[in-house]
Amino acid sequence: MIPTLEWTPAGVNFLDQTRLPLEETYVLATDYQQVATVIRDMIVRGAPAIGVSAAMGVAIGIDRSTAATLPALSAEVAIICDTLAATRPTAVNLFWGIAQVRDLYNELAASDTPIPEIKAAVVALANRLYDEDIAQCRTLGANGADLLPREGTVLTHCNAGALATCGYGTALGVIRAAVERGHRIDVLADETRPYLQGARLTAWELLKDNIPTTVLCDNMAGHLMSKGRIQAVIVGADRIAANGDTANKIGTYSVSILAKEHGIPFFVAAPFNTIDLATLTGEGIPIEQRNPREVTHSNGKQMTPDGAGIENPAFDVTPAKYITAIITERGVLRAPFTDSIRAMASDSGQRLSSPPPLTPQLS
Repeated sequence: MIPTLEWTPAGVNFLDQTRLPLEETYVLATDYQQVATVIRDMIVRGAPAIGVSAAMGVAIGIDRSTAATLPALSAEVAIICDTLAATRPTAVNLFWGIAQVRDLYNELAASDTPIPEIKAAVVALANRLYDEDIAQCRTLGANGADLLPREGTVLTHCNAGALATCGYGTALGVIRAAVERGHRIDVLADETRPYLQGARLTAWELLKDNIPTTVLCDNMAGHLMSKGRIQAVIVGADRIAANGDTANKIGTYSVSILAKEHGIPFFVAAPFNTIDLATLTGEGIPIEQRNPREVTHSNGKQMTPDGAGIENPAFDVTPAKYITAIITERGVLRAPFTDSIRAMASDSGQRLSSPPPLTPQLS
């Protein structure tokens, strides 16, 4: 299992994904501000990993606070949560992770629990969320494995693997589970411009598992679909609206249309907490705008002329009509997604709340 992040006595240790595939180095975050920087700078990335990282960020902020009274600590917790919430706007898991620890803190503070006990409880919760993420991804993978071909080629876009979670993966977790069941699968990984998560990360981790992987430029998938080279598409998600519209890395929408045109099943794999019932359709999903330099430069070298305008949305939204099924740890959702999502939420007795407001544009 790839150790994406880990709580240690010294702080939260993160595998630096900006340096992969050539360097396997780690960044130690010793306070919540450093955790926020790690999330913002994409040292850690992927919606489930961001969610657990945010929970650990709140927990380390509380654990390392020197506040002597609950009112003082509560004031700090509000700042901690706001700081982490302002890092990346699209992945709803970020707000879920913050809310998990914040809500436990509020419950304990309301009952005048001693501060040392509160600190121990929030740290224990953050570590439990880490363990639960791995277990959820393994269950999710098992739920989706038999949807993939017994033999054939699967296309994926961006990285929704061990690196995007706490160690097993969502979309790549389904691929791993299928391979473990004896499916003979090879993977085509879109490079995923401009951050190259497919070329740098997906190929790196799948090759570590000895799963045959070929990297494609983002504009090659349609050609290979037309030649019958692709039997299924599977991607992750950063937020799923109540009607099934799904936000994922920029370029996913285009792939979904190509798959529909060629009659290829298009699967989304994500933990159920990626579904935001308070966001009715994809129109309500905020899209993060990232630094233009990610587009204008490659390996420190300028690739575009001075004065050219730059667009750099980090995500797009795939309408539910292009999605064959959404695979979660609770089961497989199918159209009409509004009904199947509501039914699954009702079965669990869980209500999902909307995230707090935040600044929609990041540099």
